[in-house]
Amino acid sequence: MGIFSQKRIVITGGTGSLGKVLVRRILSFKEGKPKKIIIFSRDEAKQHYMRLEYQHMKNVTEEVIYNNFRQLVEFRIGDVRRYESICSVLKDADIIINAAALKQVPTCEYFPYEAVQTNIGGAENIIRVLRENNFPVKTVVGVSTDKACKPVNVMGMTKALQERVFISGNIFVPKTRFVCVRYGNVLASRGSVIPLFYQQIKNGGPLTITTEEMTRFLLPLEKAVDTIFAAIKDAKPGEIYIPQAASSLITNIAKILVGERKIKIKCTGIRPGEKVHEILISDEESWHTVERKGYYVIQAMLPELIGKKINKRILPGEFSSANAQMDLEETKKMLTKYKLLFEHQEEKIGEILA
Repeated sequence: MGIFSQKRIVITGGTGSLGKVLVRRILSFKEGKPKKIIIFSRDEAKQHYMRLEYQHMKNVTEEVIYNNFRQLVEFRIGDVRRYESICSVLKDADIIINAAALKQVPTCEYFPYEAVQTNIGGAENIIRVLRENNFPVKTVVGVSTDKACKPVNVMGMTKALQERVFISGNIFVPKTRFVCVRYGNVLASRGSVIPLFYQQIKNGGPLTITTEEMTRFLLPLEKAVDTIFAAIKDAKPGEIYIPQAASSLITNIAKILVGERKIKIKCTGIRPGEKVHEILISDEESWHTVERKGYYVIQAMLPELIGKKINKRILPGEFSSANAQMDLEETKKMLTKYKLLFEHQEEKIGEILA
């Protein structure tokens, strides 16, 4: 039996790029056939289009709106900020994957308290619901970001606190296992640099980068989902799972996408709250990091959750996009492998930029 066999799975913020791939992967049934997958979010338009896409994929021609609650994939409107909203959807859940977030750096800088309410308050609501109602949820996975490590912007700060809130949940709701995953930029996800470059190429340029030295981790969506699955399978309470991701210079990505076109690449300067290099594991965290089945795992630091102590430090220091770089050719191979060169995407440009 797989990890999802006969399980009721709730994906908060499930209409995003990650949620769509998560649903597709779960529906492959390679990890077992679930009893129900519930997409919980507050955007009715995104839910509607995801529902239509799912029904089309499954070749269902019957009414797809009013049969919502009869489907294996069910859509629920709600908001992680509201206790009662979360309460109604978690009642019979077995696994919760929390992907609900405000994640655009400029938005969070201008509206920091909005980010606090979603990214921190949402996590606390999930814990409070489970604690106060004794719901039989087995696992909660918090989806985090490299920006949570040594954060310099509001988005990263709120995600760093979200990690700590979820980890503390193991103390207050000991029947439920709370774990996190942390990774960098997901290739071609909404709001990432590649769709921005697509749009700029389509408009004739220029491609804008903040500085020539800037690097970022690059993670295919499939690998992001693999990390979540690995954490559900093997993580101990309070652990943070991190993929062994590669990184690239943003200038190399721009050069590869531009190709032979006569389009300029323009440096605009570092924006507020932006790092030159992202970090997935800090120097301090490296002392608590182990390697497990191809992933780095930051062990829980709370005394009540600490298991077997580490005898050997596996990382010499922080795990940064500055020291995990692919060269130009390696970056091109990755973009080609995942069909992310602009030429491969022109027929789907509207979908990618949506």
